[in-house]
Amino acid sequence: MSGKVNSNFEFSVLNFEYNFTKTLSAEKVEELYIDSRWTNYTNDLPKLMRGIANSLDVISVWDGEKLVGLIRTIGDGETIIYIQDILVLKAYKRQGIGRHLMKQILDKYEDVRQIILLTDSAIEQKAFYESMGMKDCSLSDLKTFMKV
Repeated sequence: MSGKVNSNFEFSVLNFEYNFTKTLSAEKVEELYIDSRWTNYTNDLPKLMRGIANSLDVISVWDGEKLVGLIRTIGDGETIIYIQDILVLKAYKRQGIGRHLMKQILDKYEDVRQIILLTDSAIEQKAFYESMGMKDCSLSDLKTFMKV
């Protein structure tokens, strides 16, 4: 599937259901984040769920009743978006789910000047994001600052 998504609710691709609701089961979200070893988020699950509810976009991917992937963005949707989370269950990786999630966001915000994300330094991560057209900030004059 290419181009912008016309549906506001859900569609199917790659035999998975893609859903655009911000209302998700905390239990299913927790399973996905734990599988990705993002336990700093699951240590305060109510806070994570509020963050998801307050996100600009949330696209979840379902295999039947199983939450297998999720991407969420924050920002103003006009000048900047930040890809806060992109997760795919380990057992479902290498099936195009992450690529399709990224494509949905990049297509939707093709006119936004700044699309940003932070990730770890794993080679696979770098290769994936570069294949999606993202650039490593260290290769430019830009500097990144953060408070953790």
